Formats: sequence, C-alpha cells, structure tokens
Amino acid sequence: MIEIFRTTEDRQLETAGDYSKGSWINMVSPTEEEISEVSRSLNLPLNFLKDPLDDEERPRIEKEDGNVLLIVDYPYIERNDNGQAIYETIPIGMIFTEDCFITISLKETPILNGFKNNKKKEFYTNKKTRFALQLLFDISSYYLRYLKQINKISNEAERELHQSMKNKELYTFLTLEKSLVYFTTSLKSNKVVLDKILRFNYLRMYDEDKELLEDVIIENTQAIEMAETHSSILSGMMDAFASIISNNVNIAMKFLTSVTIILTLPTMVASFFGMNVKLPFEHHPFAFIITLLIAVGLAGATAFVFWKKKYF
Repeated sequence: MIEIFRTTEDRQLETAGDYSKGSWINMVSPTEEEISEVSRSLNLPLNFLKDPLDDEERPRIEKEDGNVLLIVDYPYIERNDNGQAIYETIPIGMIFTEDCFITISLKETPILNGFKNNKKKEFYTNKKTRFALQLLFDISSYYLRYLKQINKISNEAERELHQSMKNKELYTFLTLEKSLVYFTTSLKSNKVVLDKILRFNYLRMYDEDKELLEDVIIENTQAIEMAETHSSILSGMMDAFASIISNNVNIAMKFLTSVTIILTLPTMVASFFGMNVKLPFEHHPFAFIITLLIAVGLAGATAFVFWKKKYF
C-alpha cells in the first residue's frame, strides 16, 4: 500500500496523487510492483526500499547518491490465541530524497496516525529533517508508553501469584521478559543511530532541529533505563517465585512424608499382633484395647517429635 500526503499553503495535510516536491510517501507492506515504481520514479536504490521490510534488519543510517536511509526499530503489539498482548519491535525506514520523504514498514503503526490526522504541531511534509525527528521522538514515547503497560501487567500477574501459584502467571512473566529483551536491544541500537545523526552530517539541521534531536536522545535514553530496570525487576521476581514454588513443593513433600511415617506405625503394630503365633496379651480380655493404645501411643509420640522439629 502506498499513501502520498502533502502539506498545503494553509498548513493542512492533503492526499496527493504524484511524487511531487515536498511530498510524504508512506509505504506499508508494499508489493514488488510498488517498490519498483517508487524506485524508478525517485531514482532510489532498491535496497533502500527493501531493507526496512526485513524484520531482522538492524537500525542504521547510510547515505548514497545524495539519498539518506535511516532505519530504526519501533514497538508494536500483537495478540496471541488467548488474547494476551505480546510486545515486539519491527524496523521502519525513513528515506530522504532531494524532493520527498518516505516512510516504509511491514506493518501499519499507530505512531503515524498523529501525522496523518494533522494533529502534530509544526508538522510540514516538506521539512523532512523536522518530520523525521518528530517521528523519532514519537517512537521513543511509544516505547515508554508500552513499558508502562508492561509494568502494569507485571504487577497484576504478581498479585495473582501471591494468591495462587499458577502456570498462567508464570507464562505471563516469561512473555514480558522476552518483550523487554526486544525493547532493550532495539532501543540501544536506535541510540547508536541517533548518536551518529548528532555527530555526523547525515542530515541538514538547524539549531531548533538539534534541540529536538537532543530531546529524542533523552527520551530514548530514558526508555533504555526503564526497560533495563523493569527487566531486572522481572528477572528477580521470576527467580523469587521459582524459589517460592520449589519451597512450597518441599514443604508439601515433607508434610506428606511425615504423615506417611505416622500412619505406618499403627499399621506395623496391627501387622505384628495379627500374626498367627504366640503373642503378648493374646488371652487378655482387653487385648484389642491394649494393642490399639500401643499403636496410638507410637503414632502420637512420633507426631509430637515431628511437631517439635517443625516438620509440619
């Protein structure tokens, strides 16, 4: 899919029908024909348009024949079969040509909706560098937003685990830990690209653009720190709950073993006095009661010893 937008003289965003100067071209999961058309019309290398469509592509920035390709990772949410949110990252490409600005990705992202709906202040499709920096700032902000959601889900799962140890909550922790690894890796890669933009002259920037870039770097750094903090907390919680579960199993096994030993003693006494040989008290009128008292006494004494040793 290809969408073309352009900012009018009265600062409104309108849909355009050609790749004229000052246009924003948004490509979402484009076909081979669409890629070839854009490449031919704007004289772009094919790898500039195909690389961002590889979900394993690493963030980077490169320049070729006056065109600049900037690839960063942005966060998105998927749902599994149970409706549980899965947080992952995927590349988005930003291409700076002499006349146009291009965004290209495999999936539709809500990050661009604010631009499409013309809700961004000081947003103009012809100001390519400013547009890219605003988009980068929103990407970092979405990381922070999703990290807060992850923290909320983690807290809810923790409360559930305090009440009852279930595999469902443990699987939730595993999924969140995986998401945090994706976020941390992508954010650190994005930071490398942002530092390159700041140090080298890949993009032409004014003073206000540099200030915006510094804000983007601060936002990205904050997201990295938050992701690492949540990851450490989640990892510690997983270890703690694994120890708790293991300890609960040991307590249950110790209790069952103690009960088994206590119940075994009366069985042994009954077995001895049930033998078809000469036995003590066999002719005594209260033989059954004496045997019963012996069994109960042994079981009680053993239970008392186990209780003193805090086996149960």
